[in-house]
Amino acid sequence: MDTITLTLEMSVVLGLLAFTVFLFVSEIVRIDLAAILVMVLLGVISQFPATQSVADVSHLFDGFASNAVISIIAVMIIGAGLDKTGIMGKVAALILKRGGKTEGRIIPIISGTVGVISSFMQNVGAAALFLPVVSRISVRTEIPMGRLLMPMGFCAILGGTMTMVGSSPLILLNDLILSANETLPEGQKMEPYGLFSVTPVGICLVVTGILYFVLFGRWVLPKGQQDMGGASGQTLKEYLRRIYGLDTDIVEISIPERHPCGKMNFDELMQKYHVYVIGSAVSGQRWFAPVVTTPIETPCRLAVLGPLKEIREMVLNEDFTLHKDLEVFAEDHAPTKSGVAELVIPPGSDLIGKTAAEIKFRRAYTSSLLAIHRDEETLSYIETEEQEATAIAHVPFRAGDTLVVHTTWEALTGLTRDRDFVVVTQDFPREELRPRKLGWALFFFLVALSLILFSDVRLSLCLLTGAVGMILTKVLDIDEAYEAVSWSTVFLLASLIPLGQAVQSTGTAEWIAHQILALLDGWPLWSLQAGVAVLATIFTLVMSNVGATVLLVPLAVSIAMAAGGDPAIFALTVAISTSNSFLIPTHQVNALIMGPAGYKVMDFVKSGGVMTILFLVVSMTMMNVVF
Repeated sequence: MDTITLTLEMSVVLGLLAFTVFLFVSEIVRIDLAAILVMVLLGVISQFPATQSVADVSHLFDGFASNAVISIIAVMIIGAGLDKTGIMGKVAALILKRGGKTEGRIIPIISGTVGVISSFMQNVGAAALFLPVVSRISVRTEIPMGRLLMPMGFCAILGGTMTMVGSSPLILLNDLILSANETLPEGQKMEPYGLFSVTPVGICLVVTGILYFVLFGRWVLPKGQQDMGGASGQTLKEYLRRIYGLDTDIVEISIPERHPCGKMNFDELMQKYHVYVIGSAVSGQRWFAPVVTTPIETPCRLAVLGPLKEIREMVLNEDFTLHKDLEVFAEDHAPTKSGVAELVIPPGSDLIGKTAAEIKFRRAYTSSLLAIHRDEETLSYIETEEQEATAIAHVPFRAGDTLVVHTTWEALTGLTRDRDFVVVTQDFPREELRPRKLGWALFFFLVALSLILFSDVRLSLCLLTGAVGMILTKVLDIDEAYEAVSWSTVFLLASLIPLGQAVQSTGTAEWIAHQILALLDGWPLWSLQAGVAVLATIFTLVMSNVGATVLLVPLAVSIAMAAGGDPAIFALTVAISTSNSFLIPTHQVNALIMGPAGYKVMDFVKSGGVMTILFLVVSMTMMNVVF
C-alpha cells in the first residue's frame, strides 16, 4: 500500500474529531449544541488560508438538506400521523396482551418486531414508527422509556443486517463488488450477494441483541424513573388516594349469561357495593362511561373502580369473574387517553339544581362522575372513615361544587368550551385522535413503503410523499407535523454531517485506515478480517456508514487479495460492520431515541460498549460459518 503523508488539514480534522468525542463524553454542553459548535468551528477554521480546504463553507449547511435528515423528518411525521389515528395505541394494547407488563417479556416482542421490520425498510423508519407504541407501553406499565427504547433502537440497527436491502451499506455493496471486479483477474471476480444471503448473520445478531438486554438489561440499561408529571400522568388510583383519600383500584370483571344481576341497572349495582362501573362491553360494543340508569345486559365485561376489598366481595357474592389485568379496557383507561379531572360548577350554570342522573351526565359528557367536593366534604359512592357512601348520581348540583370525573382527554378538551363548567385541570394531553383518517394514514404509509421497496426514487422523497399525503388529507395538520419533529435530533445529525465529509475529503479517513492496516500487515487472515471489522466500526462512529463503506470496501478487497483471503467476505465484513454503531449517538436511530428517553452519552457507552464487542464476535463467527 502506498504511504499517505499526514497534512495540516488532516491534523486539524483529527483535532476536531478528538474535541467532538470529548464534548460528547463529558457532556459539558448538550449533545446537539456540541454538534452545532463543531460545525461552526469547522466553518471558521476553513476561513484561514492555510486550512481553507478543510471544509467547503458554501456547502457547510448541506446536512440540513441531506437525504438522511429529510428522511428522519419525514418518518417522524408519518409516525405521528399513524399515531393520530389511534392504531399505535391498538398495537401497544396487543403487545401488552401478548407480552404482559414485565420488562423481560415486552422487550423481546418490541425489539424482535422492530428488527424484522427494519430488515425491509430503513432502520430509522422502523424505530420512528414504534416510538409512539413504546411511549404508550411505558405509560401503561410504568416502565421508564429508557428501559425500552434502547433495546428497540439497537435491534432496529441490527435488523438492518438481515437482508441486502435492510441498510444503505448492504444496498451499496453489490455495486461496489461489481466495480471492484473490473480490476480483478478473471478467475478471482466476486459474485454479488442475493437478497437473503446475509439473513443467517442478521438473525443471529438480532437474537444476540434481544438476549443481551433480557439477560443483562437490569445492569446495563439506565435506571431512570418514569416521569408521570401532573394529574394527567398519574394513575387514577394514585390521584384519588392522594387528593381525595379514596382508596381505589381499577379491575375488569365478567358477568356470565343469564345472571340475575341482569335485572339491575348500573346505579343499583354501584350503590349496593360502593363501587363505580366506568366501562362496559357487550356483544363487541364498548362504552367508556355507561349511563348509570342503563340495565345490565349479560353476558358482559365491566371496568370497575373501587376499593379492592369491596370489589372482591361483590365478585364473591355475585359469582362474577375477576380478571388479573385490564384486557378489553386497557386502551380506554391508559393514562395517555383518559384520567381524572376536576370541574367547577360556576354561578349561572344551567346544571345548578339538577342531578347527574337527570341530565344523563355520562352520555352527555363521556365522563363518569366519581365525587362531588362540597364544603370541605367529598361525596362519593365509596365509604370512607370520614364520610358515608352517597349516591352522587342523585345529588343536585350547587354553584361552587367541584366535580371529580373520570374522562377521556378528548372529552375534557370539549368541556373547556362548555359554559356550564370551569375546567380546573389544565395539565392534560389535548390530543384529538382521528380514527376516521386511518384509511388515509395507512394508504400513504403503504405508498411511501412501496416506493422505497419497489422503485429507485430517493429515500427522502419516498418518505416525504407519505408525510405530505397525510397532511393534505388532514390526518394531521401542518402545525402538528412540525410538533412531531424532534428538532434536537435534526440539528444533531445535520451538524455532524460536515465533519464526516471533512474526514473523508481531506484524506483523514484514508490516512487512519492505512495506519491501522499497516499495523496488521503480516497478521493471520482471521485477524486481518477482524481488523477490517474494527476499522469499519470506528469509521461509522465519526462519518456516514455509506461513506465508510465506499472508502473501506476497496481497501478490504486489496487486503484480502494480498493475504490470500476471500475478497467477497472481506467486502461483506465492511458492509455488515458499519451497522456496529452503538457507542455514541451518532447513528440516526440512536439520535432519534436519545431525546424521548432522556439518554446521556455515557448511557450509550455503557450499554453500547458490550453490544459492540458482541456484534464483532457474532458477526465474524457467523460470516465465517455461513460463507
